Amino acid sequence: MYNLLLKEVRLGVNPFFFVLPFITGALMLIPGWLYFIVPLYFCMITIPNIFGGYKSQNDLMFTSMLPVNKKNVVQAKVLLIVLLEVLHVITAMIYGKISLSLYPHLNYIFFKPTPGFWGLTLIMLALFNLFFISMYYKTAYKYGAATLVASTAAVLFAGGAEWLGIQNQFVSDLFKGSGSGDGLIHYSILLTGVLIFAALTFIAYRIAYQRFKKVEV
Repeated sequence: MYNLLLKEVRLGVNPFFFVLPFITGALMLIPGWLYFIVPLYFCMITIPNIFGGYKSQNDLMFTSMLPVNKKNVVQAKVLLIVLLEVLHVITAMIYGKISLSLYPHLNYIFFKPTPGFWGLTLIMLALFNLFFISMYYKTAYKYGAATLVASTAAVLFAGGAEWLGIQNQFVSDLFKGSGSGDGLIHYSILLTGVLIFAALTFIAYRIAYQRFKKVEV
């Protein structure tokens, strides 16, 4: 499985997509921006381009000729997705920390890049993984519908969270006001986000593996 992951990193993915997080992450420096958009670039740019590349290169046929089982094939793809997601989030977190130091007294309309915000971001990506990974492995070839549904789920979650932050005073204070400095609550949300991300991604992997076993290569 490790060698398959190396194959994905070295052959399957254009190196640009390992640089992209540092480019999109810089958007965190825009004061008071809608920061959910930054990780959404992963869903809307990185994933369709990478899996479009797999399709054009006939990666499924190539991988099927290797001495590996289907379980390892799915594991490698899922680990690649998680690796890129973590890279996007960590890079954006660093830029977000810089943004907070640059604009310490900014009045936020949208969510402030607090630890709690990153917990919500991980939940958003977990939903994306659940839909995309499980849907993609119905065929292990067609990625368009899976990307559309998964991205829609992620956008709806982000939009719903931001709407709640505008409509609900408690949520607004927690993520944009006096409560944004409460480390205990925000790191609890971050930890919850990590756990949900791990759980939903694992569920997506299990569903994908069961579906991929039925795919004739």
